[in-house]
Amino acid sequence: MPDTGKKEFPSPLRLRKRAEFLAVRRGEKRRGRLFLMEVLDRGNDDAPRVGFTVTKKVGNAVVRNRIRRRLKEAVRVHAAGDMTPGKDYVIVGREDVLTVPFEQLAAELSRRIRGTR
Repeated sequence: MPDTGKKEFPSPLRLRKRAEFLAVRRGEKRRGRLFLMEVLDRGNDDAPRVGFTVTKKVGNAVVRNRIRRRLKEAVRVHAAGDMTPGKDYVIVGREDVLTVPFEQLAAELSRRIRGTR
């Protein structure tokens, strides 16, 4: 693959079970136009974990999967290095994720993960 100049970070671990997603709801909420991010500090130094969800209000399965794929790629390529060890992140996608340029999505995701406004 060509060198893009961006350091490649290992992908964070994934949240897979419903109980893990529900546990993160107790944490901090960072709202934005493109997505809602919930962050929970687990209190250890294990690798960060991330989960993605899109509600049925957004659209049919095709639309929801496109939003989820776009968010996953933005985390993988740009935002994985900003994630703090010992934290869980749940990203609830909104329909606007499909209309913004990918660079803007990635920048917003990195900014929200770092916790800056």
